[in-house]
Amino acid sequence: MGRPIIGITGELEAARWRTWIREAVVSPVSYTRAVERSGGTPVVLPPVPSSSIPSLIAALDGLLVAGGRDVDPALYDESPHDQTDQPDHRRDRFELLMIRAAIEADLPFLAVCRGMQVLNVARGGTLIQHLPDQLGNESHRPDPVKMVPHDVQISAGSKLADVLGGSALVPASHHQAINRLGTGLTTVAWTEDKVVEAVELTGHRFGIGVQWHPEEGDDARIFEAFVNAAKVAPVSQPVPVAQAVGQSAGDMSSRSKRPAKRPAARR
Repeated sequence: MGRPIIGITGELEAARWRTWIREAVVSPVSYTRAVERSGGTPVVLPPVPSSSIPSLIAALDGLLVAGGRDVDPALYDESPHDQTDQPDHRRDRFELLMIRAAIEADLPFLAVCRGMQVLNVARGGTLIQHLPDQLGNESHRPDPVKMVPHDVQISAGSKLADVLGGSALVPASHHQAINRLGTGLTTVAWTEDKVVEAVELTGHRFGIGVQWHPEEGDDARIFEAFVNAAKVAPVSQPVPVAQAVGQSAGDMSSRSKRPAKRPAARR
C-alpha cells in the first residue's frame, strides 16, 4: 500500500517571489514536513467552493485542519472581542464544510490549534475569544512570535493517551480556547488552569483536536498515529458526502456578514 494522502488546509494570502506579488496558497512547511516524516503524502488544500468538497474528501485518506487566525465569532453567534482577528470568511466556510464532510465520511482527521476551534464550532460549540480576560494573564501566549512549551494532562483511556501517555510537554501559542464543548466531543487534555487542550470526537475512527502545535515540536507520535489511521480504509460511508456538504452549506448561509480584512495571522 502506498503512502496515504493527507490534505492540509491552507489559506489565500498575498505572497512575493522573485519580481511577483500575487495571491498564493499559503501553509507553513512544518505541517508538510511532519506529515511526510510520519509516512504520509502531504497535499495543501486551498479554500475552494462547496461543490468541490465531495471530490476532495473522496480523494483523501486523512485531513489536517491547520492553525491560523481566529474563527469568525458570528459563526457561534457572538460579537467580536477587540482582540479577535478580522475573519477570513473563505477559509472559515471551507474548513467548516471540510470537517463536517470528514466526520460524515469517517475520514481520519487531526485539527491543530485554530483547527480544533473550527471543529468545536462545527459541532455547535463556542469559544473564549480572549483567554487573558478569564485567566488574568498571558500564560498561553507569553510570546507573540514563538511557541512556548507547557504541560498538559491527558485523560486515561483516550486515544490521545494511547499515543502520548498521561501527560506531555507541548509547544503552544494561543489567546483563544474552547468555551462550550460541541456535540459529540469529549475533553481529553487540559492545562493546570483548566483550559481545554485536546478533544476527541466520540465514535470516529480518528478524530482528534489539539490546542497546541505538534508540527513545531520534536515529538512526532501524534502525526505517526494520525497517518497510520489514514492507512486503514473505511468500512463504510454512512451519509453521502455531497449530501452532508449541502446540509452544512445551508446551515451557514445566513451567517458571517462582516467584511473581511487581511492583517497578518496571529497564531
